[in-house]
Amino acid sequence: MTKAELFDQIKAKGSYLCVGLDTDINRIPKHLLSEEDPLFEFNKQIIDATADFAVAYKPNIAFYEAHGVKGWESLQKTIDYIPDNIFTIADAKRGDIGNTSKMYARAFFESMNFDSITVAPYMGEDSVKPFLEFEKKWVILLALTSNPGGKDFQNLSLSDGREVYEEVLRKSQDWASDEELMFVVGATKAEALTKIRTIAPNHFLLVPGVGAQGGSLEEVSKYGMNDQCGLLVNSSRGIIYADSSENFANVARLKANELQKEMSKYLEKII
Repeated sequence: MTKAELFDQIKAKGSYLCVGLDTDINRIPKHLLSEEDPLFEFNKQIIDATADFAVAYKPNIAFYEAHGVKGWESLQKTIDYIPDNIFTIADAKRGDIGNTSKMYARAFFESMNFDSITVAPYMGEDSVKPFLEFEKKWVILLALTSNPGGKDFQNLSLSDGREVYEEVLRKSQDWASDEELMFVVGATKAEALTKIRTIAPNHFLLVPGVGAQGGSLEEVSKYGMNDQCGLLVNSSRGIIYADSSENFANVARLKANELQKEMSKYLEKII
């Protein structure tokens, strides 16, 4: 999917909502456990309920690979079920030496046909480049995360006073354009978005942490939006685990619709 195609979906739906499919077998409604494939059945119903409002889905790969072969089968069925016009993100946080990264890229872009993958930048350019060799596929590079330990490295000061995450944003733009590179910025780091937008004004930002983690959609939108939206705001637990009864999908739809309605207000200034 191209940047223009993604923006077209955002305009068409009045939404920049990404639904995280962090599907935990211990948290899905109990009545689904009797299904042949409980993980896929849960995802299927969540997708059916939220596809009107979501422009992206982000399966967290760990929740599937923990189940071995069956988990990978559930993941593949999920990806095959997501409508073609909705952006897909493999939240895999890969990153290794070049030949290993090439195999990771083939796995997620060729075998599974994801549109994008999250990648850790710690090993530098040669660990990221293999993911950038696929046409109309995206790298979403970890830049400034919202977990408490993120500050251990990301916020360390360099000799010129800049922080490490700022150098990640700056240097990685030598590797790829805003047509193939996005950045992860945690919603609880909304105060940094103004600075981030001075460094990367045109790139899409994947912003997790809205909802259950306490991030503010209003602040993220105010400081992070650019003239092509430039945001994919993820909500996982706040949507998919909003209800644990047999009515879970309907409640998920209501929660997704609430976020979409708020997003549509912030989009009015650009569409």
